[in-house]
Amino acid sequence: MHSSVIFVAFLAAFAYGKPVARSMQVHETRAKVPEVFRMKGPASPETMLDLRLALVSSDMAGLEKALMDVSTPGSPLRGQFLTKEEVESFVAPKPDTMSAVQEWLKENDITAKKASAAGDWLSFSIPVSKANSLLDADFTEFVHTGTGETSIRTLAYSIPADLKGHLDFVHPTTVYFTVPPKLDAIQPSVNLTSDAVPASCNSVVTPACLQALYGIPTTLATSKNNKLSVSGFIDQFANQADLETFLGALRHDLSPATTFTLQTLDGGQNPQGASQAGVEANLDIQYTVGVASGVPTIFISVGDNNQDGVDGFMDIINFLLGQSNPPQVLTTSYGFNEPDLPNTVANNLCNAYMQLGARGVSILFASGDGGVSGSQSQSCTTFIPTFPSGCPFLTSVGATQGVTETSASFSSGGFSNIFARPSYQAPAVTKYLNALGSTNSGKFNRAGRAFPDIAAQGENVEIVVGGQSGLVAGTSCSSPIFASIISLINDRLLAAGKPVLGFLNPFLYSAAGAAALNDITTGSNPGCGTNGFPARAGWDPVTGLGTPNFAKLLTAAGL
Repeated sequence: MHSSVIFVAFLAAFAYGKPVARSMQVHETRAKVPEVFRMKGPASPETMLDLRLALVSSDMAGLEKALMDVSTPGSPLRGQFLTKEEVESFVAPKPDTMSAVQEWLKENDITAKKASAAGDWLSFSIPVSKANSLLDADFTEFVHTGTGETSIRTLAYSIPADLKGHLDFVHPTTVYFTVPPKLDAIQPSVNLTSDAVPASCNSVVTPACLQALYGIPTTLATSKNNKLSVSGFIDQFANQADLETFLGALRHDLSPATTFTLQTLDGGQNPQGASQAGVEANLDIQYTVGVASGVPTIFISVGDNNQDGVDGFMDIINFLLGQSNPPQVLTTSYGFNEPDLPNTVANNLCNAYMQLGARGVSILFASGDGGVSGSQSQSCTTFIPTFPSGCPFLTSVGATQGVTETSASFSSGGFSNIFARPSYQAPAVTKYLNALGSTNSGKFNRAGRAFPDIAAQGENVEIVVGGQSGLVAGTSCSSPIFASIISLINDRLLAAGKPVLGFLNPFLYSAAGAAALNDITTGSNPGCGTNGFPARAGWDPVTGLGTPNFAKLLTAAGL
């Protein structure tokens, strides 16, 4: 896209926006759209837009303190997780904020409805013509060149000056985003067998390999209140017949009838035709059900009817926040590049993860598969951090390979350009940066939140899709594996009458937590024309603190 076209479109937001009674201030702008989007032309004035308002919360700093109090080893409040209502009291807007925003909407004959349990989101639908006038915007139609999907967005918008401090942002406006496709192909495997461990694990990783490498128990979990949830997006469906085949071959100690439950939102579904089986969804379910033996597992299918502007990433978190008893562990094998999101949206999503963490949920995300070049390998001159991995309120999972574990070269890692480094990881990351010296100087933000936090196997992982076995690779393998181990530890904790682990990072970065991980000191994650970051003793931005040792983690957790 030519910059001149963008500049003209940017000016149009001011030249053609209808005047309003209130004094308006530009609230968000962007100079250009991502290269994968092409401007099609002005949006039809009659087209209806589903918009959401993010209101400023009353006390997010207080919620962050509460999260750290319930998550940090040695804290007298450790494990005393907040209730749904307690979290909402921090998140809910102040009465004057709600009153100010509602008055503005009423002046413009707009009736909004609450779109989140805490009331920090409002939603309404208006035509493009009214949105342009309301926000001094120029909503335009854009086409994603890869998928052909169209979006109506603007390069700038304004809000009344007196709503600054009340209205965080309007959404979706300046966000140009689509979840990149994940694993869509598998390499055929020679056979489907769990024998010959661990020698064969250098070329084929199975649940038995993971049990041998990480000391994962095969005994069934006993707590029915312990839940492990798997996120599903972009029409990726988890196939029960494939899970049965997988378990029959690779976990024959488990009943082949072992299954998962389904939750849906935004029109999500989970059809069971063999041709509809998703590589990503099958991987995620097979390496949770097949690793977290006996832990009740939930597949959450987020449909295409999402209106959150980020392919359901906000909707799934609000869905879980609305539950009285959310799952204790959530694993997600999807992500994207940090520059794809406006800072406001990234911060809001990150704060939503903080809310779940305060309620005792361990949130794990795959770090990405592009080394230092982002979620997928791409051309770049400076390193591209991924999101949500850059958010400090979740656990980012990198990848390793081999029986003598080394870094997987695709393992995304680096430093956020949005989020500052949290105190829990400061000593470990500072030690790494001191050892790194001037390597890659100027290509990353040395002060940013560093990721990944931990790692697990991510190469040549055997799954079943459409009745056929094959091998896949990516950090999308690593996240469900580590999440399964956390779920099994939670099961033991609950059986002992103890609270679950909750937000993991303060525990993992503690002396006891770090000592319970296998430090990975070889390999790197090249990209952007460089060798990327080298793995080193201690934390590094390739494999984090290392891979799990179940027995040691159990001891570190107090069992």
